[in-house]
Amino acid sequence: MATRIVILAKAPVPGRVKTRLIPALGGAGAARLAQRMLADTVAHALAAGLATPELCATPHPDDCAWAGHLPAGVRLADQGPGDLGQRLAAAAKRVIDGGERILLIGTDCPELDGKRLGEAAAHLESHDAMIHPARDGGYVLLGLARTDPSLFGDIAWSTDTVAATTIARIEALGWSLFVGDILSDVDEPADLDAQARIASVLT
Repeated sequence: MATRIVILAKAPVPGRVKTRLIPALGGAGAARLAQRMLADTVAHALAAGLATPELCATPHPDDCAWAGHLPAGVRLADQGPGDLGQRLAAAAKRVIDGGERILLIGTDCPELDGKRLGEAAAHLESHDAMIHPARDGGYVLLGLARTDPSLFGDIAWSTDTVAATTIARIEALGWSLFVGDILSDVDEPADLDAQARIASVLT
């Protein structure tokens, strides 16, 4: 069974992406960072050597907001309507119903390189689910060999309880789970100091 990496991302439009970083970078700088992190994420996903990665985009990939920003080497899908949980649930159901495992990621974690993504896929060969928690209490990767609506409903997104709640729900389902390393993401201005390797896009 193949494993597909699905990258959920917003179009890198100034003022509409990485908004929590705008006080530090300005709207244009935050958008440039978003574009760089999207390109890096796609490169890492391709390096993992799994099924063709998917960019699950918002707005729709045909929207003019994506003009000049869509990466090569990926298949494209629309995130569709609803809150983050509904969009994650829809992507997971679509891929798993299609006979594949899924690695759900965003573009905010430079530490999710090709090696880690390949290792996450390997864990799904012997586990129902795999998660990389984030230092802020969320998660930067959720891997699933099966899915259930309870994993995504009534989650307090963007809080420090997301990973713990998700892990508890997986355990309540009786599924086997591998918990990977806690990794850092880039959401707030304070996160930038810990990610020196992206400094070049800020000038």
